[in-house]
Amino acid sequence: MKKHRIRHFQKQLMNWYAICHRPLPWRKTSDPYLVWVSEVMLQQTQVKTVVPYYQKFVRRFPDIHLLAKTDLEDVLKTWEGLGYYARARNLHKASGIIVKKYGGVLPDDFQLLRKLPGIGEYIASAVSSIAFGQPFAVVDGNVKRVLARLNAIDLPVNRSTSNTVFKGSADRLLARNDPGEFNQAMMELGALVCTPKRPDCGNCPVKRSCEAFRSNAVDHYPKRVKATRTPQFHIATGVVCKGQKVLITRRKLEGLLGGLWEFPGGKIRKDETAETACIREIKEEVSLKVKTDEHLTRIRHAYTHFKIVMDVFLCSYVAGRIRLNGPIDFQWIRTAQIDDYPFPGANHKFIPLLIDRLRKSAGSQVNVEKRLYK
Repeated sequence: MKKHRIRHFQKQLMNWYAICHRPLPWRKTSDPYLVWVSEVMLQQTQVKTVVPYYQKFVRRFPDIHLLAKTDLEDVLKTWEGLGYYARARNLHKASGIIVKKYGGVLPDDFQLLRKLPGIGEYIASAVSSIAFGQPFAVVDGNVKRVLARLNAIDLPVNRSTSNTVFKGSADRLLARNDPGEFNQAMMELGALVCTPKRPDCGNCPVKRSCEAFRSNAVDHYPKRVKATRTPQFHIATGVVCKGQKVLITRRKLEGLLGGLWEFPGGKIRKDETAETACIREIKEEVSLKVKTDEHLTRIRHAYTHFKIVMDVFLCSYVAGRIRLNGPIDFQWIRTAQIDDYPFPGANHKFIPLLIDRLRKSAGSQVNVEKRLYK
């Protein structure tokens, strides 16, 4: 696209954005900390999902100093349900570094931002442009789709080797006099008009600049590499009861769901039933001997790269003393305390049923005792 056409494209896009953009809460501030929080949350998560979590998070942690000094478990609890918990762990870790090294002020240097935990090129570009007005083009999924149609790019948007081409295309279009507003306009165009299915080309402000539109080939873009089949794993989980309390364990801080609490369990082997796997996993993880009392439920849950089918059992403590092998902590808690701890989404799918079942069981026990001592 020639320079005069690029200037025309920028003008049309920015005029449209000024009128049609959504009044999202993070667009009402230029505070680098709040811009950073919003961009971290928006990674791999839809805007409509992020809005209430963002509002809750910034009410709880209105500034970087408070976030940095808060215990990670409290941060994870506030983040609970948003998923991709490494984002929260990195946000917390980076806030500590910023307070210690930069006096609580997010650095306005792109390379310094890139060195902070969890800040890759995308977030560094977004914060640098939106919060500091620096000329760094943002390339997310929405922008890639816009660029693919705009320039009829045949390279797959979901292949990492294509990134250089899309980044170069975004850099050439960037409005350097207002890069933050331009980046948001590009993302908004992809979200509201240049959508994956049934794009609203008739109301597109830049359709005359779009190669795919002019050649009546919008449906052919963007190109994608076909995804491989998502693997599925069968999991057994045990709710170990001891008196009026249940056992929960905390995952290692690194990796999937790091730092969250859960009920112990693991993958079922080919040669065992879900019930025997539950008993074995509890023995391996916490060194307790238990017996299964009943099958509570079966739930299904999808993560980014795999799915699980989880059989959940109510178990009774039989013998043993807890020695951890894998988890980093444990607690015996009452069901009324469950809300005090951050749990994975898969656990939340059966927790209401568990609470109801244990309450009924406790009620039945009270009735039995009343009859015995009547």
